[in-house]
Amino acid sequence: MPKGEKDARRLLGRLRDVMAGGGGAQDRLNRVVTLIAQGLGTDVCSCYVMRAGEVLELFATEGLSQDAVHQTRMRVGEGLIGEIAAKAQPLMAADAWSHPSFSYRPETGEDVYRSLAGVPLIRGGKVIGVLAVQNKDNRDYQDFEQEVLETVAMVLSELLAGAKLVHEHELGTVAGNAVLPLRLEGATLNPGIGVGIAVYHQPEVHVTRLLADDTDSELARLRDALREMRRSIDSMLAEQRHLAGEYTDVLETFRMFAEDKGWVGRITEHIKTGLSAEAAVRKVDDDMRARMAQVSDPYLRERLHDLEDLANRLLRHLTGDGSTAAMSDLPDHVILICRSLGPAELLDYDPSRLRGVIMEEGSPGMHAVIVAKALDIPVIGQVPSIFQRVAPLDPVVVDGEHGQVFARPGEDVRGAFLDGVKARQQRRAFYHALKDKPPITRDGKRIKLMINAGLMMDMGNLAETGADGVGLYRTEIPFMARSSLPSVDSQTQLYGKVLEMAGDKPVTFRTLDVGGDKLLPYWQRASEDNPALGWRSIRITLDRPAILRAQIRALIRASGGRELRVMFPMVANVAEYRAARALVDLELVREAARGTRPPERVRVGTMLEVPSLVWHLPALLKDGVDFVSIGSNDLMQFTFASDRGNPRIAGRYDPLSPPALSLLKRILDLCNVAAVPVSLCGEMASRPLEALALAALGFRFLSLAAPGMGPVKQMLLSTDLSEVKPYVMSLLDQPDVSVRSKLRTFAKDHGIELA
Repeated sequence: MPKGEKDARRLLGRLRDVMAGGGGAQDRLNRVVTLIAQGLGTDVCSCYVMRAGEVLELFATEGLSQDAVHQTRMRVGEGLIGEIAAKAQPLMAADAWSHPSFSYRPETGEDVYRSLAGVPLIRGGKVIGVLAVQNKDNRDYQDFEQEVLETVAMVLSELLAGAKLVHEHELGTVAGNAVLPLRLEGATLNPGIGVGIAVYHQPEVHVTRLLADDTDSELARLRDALREMRRSIDSMLAEQRHLAGEYTDVLETFRMFAEDKGWVGRITEHIKTGLSAEAAVRKVDDDMRARMAQVSDPYLRERLHDLEDLANRLLRHLTGDGSTAAMSDLPDHVILICRSLGPAELLDYDPSRLRGVIMEEGSPGMHAVIVAKALDIPVIGQVPSIFQRVAPLDPVVVDGEHGQVFARPGEDVRGAFLDGVKARQQRRAFYHALKDKPPITRDGKRIKLMINAGLMMDMGNLAETGADGVGLYRTEIPFMARSSLPSVDSQTQLYGKVLEMAGDKPVTFRTLDVGGDKLLPYWQRASEDNPALGWRSIRITLDRPAILRAQIRALIRASGGRELRVMFPMVANVAEYRAARALVDLELVREAARGTRPPERVRVGTMLEVPSLVWHLPALLKDGVDFVSIGSNDLMQFTFASDRGNPRIAGRYDPLSPPALSLLKRILDLCNVAAVPVSLCGEMASRPLEALALAALGFRFLSLAAPGMGPVKQMLLSTDLSEVKPYVMSLLDQPDVSVRSKLRTFAKDHGIELA
């Protein structure tokens, strides 16, 4: 194997000669694997290419039996080669035969080879094959050897992509007739209706120059391009200064990514191995996209879109190529179609022309969606094969209310949606008119409606909706948006702004709720078989009390002279609540000794989202808890042992079922007997039908997403709970899987408005 950078550069130079030479694609690939085996000093070098159906086929080899070429196939996840493809990560095995994933293929003649080193071939963030070397001896491959293989793999990926060894018809299909109307399903990321013309957003820059002889020159080009890119981002930020709140914070976070030393450092290291600046940027981007695809944490995956945005911007500065649709003449009404999108990329477009965005990927928390919400642009994500189904300049309707896309709709459909746009505007105006009207039912029951928040921009919804306060402020987002743990001072400043924006309305802060699928980028932890039930939330902060104490300290300082409301997430028993409450008391004493202005009053409560706490609730209520907030999302998930993120089972268990409603009634009754206030936050509170059931059970405090405020308030104003309560109580003993349809029919018969 090469002993250093010079050997790697020599090998890359020889690869460049092969790629520039003549001959067919298969012939060149044969020469490449032979060259790699010779250059790396290995007995075997093999190249596997991804075919349709996630099947890896041996396309070329030096050292294995030539009879196995185009005959040996394995599925992704099968054998060591399949595992490399499945995880999009390198694998080094000194004794491959003893590896638990080893799969013996006798037709290859690999009996005599013991060790194996393999790396994925990645392009466009997707694994397109695997490059593997083998040796007869039990070889411990070194880190630098892996780095050389990865660099070689990047060059080989471009060769494979350009050679088109696998026909395009295997990689994607066009659904239906391209001129007929088509309806596609997706996920609503930002509600609304948009009618316009399809425009492709194609930010990816085509990299043709892969290798470079002068490393110093490439590093200088990188420095210049980074400087130009940062200057252009600063200019964009300056243009958006008039927009306040978390919208601006998102852009500031994006600018912070542009300064990330780790990102720039990885690019620099690849340039030093012999890649051009453009190829190094593309390799880092491809590696990150493939590896992040294996991460379940939605926040980390959402940040990937920001890094892709930066990579493409940097490539445009390096090449002067890769212009997007934003740089060309646009129709007056644009429906933007993209795989994913960064926040700055969205701002490249004239917002007055954007009527909607459709993504192949996408998730609710990604920064581009946050920006789209601020600009009131409907967004639908997770629409598979959108580029194969919708052509540029096709008329398109985005139905963000129901997660649907209508391509090439007829005039009647298009007209109906245009009417829908007008109706939605009228409905929003109607809800806005209700904002100052208290949610009192027809029989005189006052229901407190609070909003859920987690971003500064959410705080504007207090005035917009007329909410009674913030029932749940998620404090983890500032922790997740940083490259290191935020200081007490920075937390104090943030919480102070939140309270200032709330005015005289209460804000309940939930302490740090991370772990599970919400990982912090600066925390390393061991993998868990079931992270949702693992080391997360209060379990982390009790194990690391310094973090929780710092957060409580910041909350106390920010709350001087006004009420402080704090609650702990995922408490499973009284002992955990006591331990967390004790830290609050310690910090109150500490800050008093320091001379900090104390809060006017301190209220400490707990989330109830772990079923075990229901049976420990009587003891907890006697222990002096100030309030209880039911986290319906997790409580229902854990009660039914049903992952709400799993589409196969997410709809199988309904919170409007007798067991779920009975559980909520038990919690409510216990809290009422102890005279401890109880609220419910989560998706149940945001939907009018579910909120109707909750009010009938006796809940008088609901915390919900701001968009649900108008519909839920309208429902309450039209409801006589004295009529609804007996009916809901009669359903609790029914054997039904769900009482949803029965309750909906009852509401319709009694004139209850469900929007």
